[in-house]
Amino acid sequence: MNLVTTLRSCAFACAASVLALAGPQTVQAQSLDEIYDGQTLTILIGHPPGGSYDLYAQLAAEYMGKYIPGNPNVIVQHMPGGGGRKAAAFFINNTEPDGMTVAVLPDSLGHIEHLRPDAANWDASKFRYIGRFASANAAFAVRADKATSAEDMKETEIIVACTGANARSAQQAQAMKNAAGLNLRLICGYDGSQATVLAALRGEADMLSQNWASFKSDPGDLGDGTLNILVQTGLERDPDLPDVPLMQELTDDPEGQAVLRYLGASAPIGRSMMIHPDTPEDIIDGLREAFQQMASDPEFLATAEQRAAIIDPRDGAEMEAAMAEIMAADETLLDAVRKAIDTSGAATVE
Repeated sequence: MNLVTTLRSCAFACAASVLALAGPQTVQAQSLDEIYDGQTLTILIGHPPGGSYDLYAQLAAEYMGKYIPGNPNVIVQHMPGGGGRKAAAFFINNTEPDGMTVAVLPDSLGHIEHLRPDAANWDASKFRYIGRFASANAAFAVRADKATSAEDMKETEIIVACTGANARSAQQAQAMKNAAGLNLRLICGYDGSQATVLAALRGEADMLSQNWASFKSDPGDLGDGTLNILVQTGLERDPDLPDVPLMQELTDDPEGQAVLRYLGASAPIGRSMMIHPDTPEDIIDGLREAFQQMASDPEFLATAEQRAAIIDPRDGAEMEAAMAEIMAADETLLDAVRKAIDTSGAATVE
């Protein structure tokens, strides 16, 4: 055998070895049916049972499985702590990118990364989204006997009930005071959102805020005309609140408008389903399709209506674009935001 023949033989042998190795890998590639058949998909949320996160997660647990190839069982896992930060850190750092765990986490995670980096164990610029249930414009409810418009709140002192000085509700209220001239005084330390509701209903405080979807699902939180929604956050007015101004509409100052717009920019992300950033694209695409099919299911929509759950679905790619806009904020804007949300002067509830 001459040298040329020897080299050709080696080449054929090497090619055969490569094909032999490639063969089993091709055989091992799994379809979504094979991945999910007989499996359990977990929806992780960072809040206890009850509230809007649980509302949407439970709806998905009931209906999404039938649209995912393989029809997996779907369950909800609660991991409360830090306003959703505990679950977010666990989800990003301790779950496998195998498509078996998704999450419904706060839309504020990008803001937390910018404004409280020591509390953010994630990179929001890499987040991947499956789809959105609904936007999450926060609504500020004010006692009717203290103010009937946002303009009234510039003249009359309004006491704001907050859970904590670092809570988004506190920071947004403080920003409206500093950037839009509202006469607000914060009292923080209430034990949960329902405690702030009760404080306002009994006249201990004048204003509180929570997701508009929460008010809609439980109108009793507004009392019998005791409280009215006078301001909302977001980039667009919620269809249910067409006459209620956005925070950034309360001032003509360009810097103030930019600060308040930034603080409301996560509302379009709202209550969205996320998946691990390293998940294979075919799994992400399959779950996105399943989500949209679920969101147009008449039975799903009827159940959502019965539970007063707002459904305004969007594709996961749109949510990633919204997060990208938040993460693109420059340091000049972020410095102005940090000054505007400084709640160090807030009082503490006794």
